[in-house]
Amino acid sequence: MRHRLELFLRDLAVERELSAGTLEAYRRDLTQFIDFAEKQGLSEPDSVTRATLSSYLQQLRVRGRSAATTARAAVSLRSFFAYLTRERHIRRNPAERLESPRLEREAPATLEPGEVEALLAAPEPDTPYGLRDKAMLELLYACGLRVSELTALDVGSVHPELGFIRVVGSRGRERIVPIGRHAVEALQAYVERGRPALIRSGSDGETALFLGHLGTRLTRQAFWKMIKSRAAEAGIAKAISPHMLRHSFAAHLVENGADLRAVQEMLGHADISSTQVYLQAQTAKVRISEVYNRAHPRSGSRKR
Repeated sequence: MRHRLELFLRDLAVERELSAGTLEAYRRDLTQFIDFAEKQGLSEPDSVTRATLSSYLQQLRVRGRSAATTARAAVSLRSFFAYLTRERHIRRNPAERLESPRLEREAPATLEPGEVEALLAAPEPDTPYGLRDKAMLELLYACGLRVSELTALDVGSVHPELGFIRVVGSRGRERIVPIGRHAVEALQAYVERGRPALIRSGSDGETALFLGHLGTRLTRQAFWKMIKSRAAEAGIAKAISPHMLRHSFAAHLVENGADLRAVQEMLGHADISSTQVYLQAQTAKVRISEVYNRAHPRSGSRKR
């Protein structure tokens, strides 16, 4: 089996031109499997069955390997045995219907409502940069935008008087997202008093909504620095990122009973499974709270 592995790796390198790192990952995964098989007295590929493969993957989980590691091992095994079947080194492919473990998506990191309020209150209300930062943070939280979508907004993309903005997301998909009263007020204040002060000589034709110190479109990197600085001013100890406000937008909507399909549409998710992670997180939070209230002696709700 080890000889067949070398042939397989050579085929990957020549035919598929895979990187050295990827080839090494295949070698590591499959060498570990071969070690396992040989301990079972299975030295020839033809002696391996689907039960052998399933037992190996199960052993990885018992030994504490993550679902991602086990799933990668399953991919390596499927590729290896598909190659052996294709090259007629074996008569049948034992990995043909080999199932990978389900990968549980981690709940995204979010801010508590009080932390969001502190962050939104951090920018000073009487300076052009304060007005800009306030508008950007309010808009990010009110609409659940990606940072790239926020910085790509043009003046003509927003209609605060109508209560919505037009967003162009990934792959050029356009969506209309409603904005709340607080975001509308912050946006209008910025457009009327903040943005004109940020326009520089020669940049008066700039269409970007949010401007940097040069009077041109604010970059994602500049926004990243800004939100870190504002979070520090607000006393938020969490390692904040721009995407955290997008996650908080979705999580807080779901927590308050918003329809999942509507949240999917506002976020611009192509697949509902990407949105379901917020529902799963909320369900887990409710379940933990119920268990605590029912079982902890000092929860205040346990019957005595």
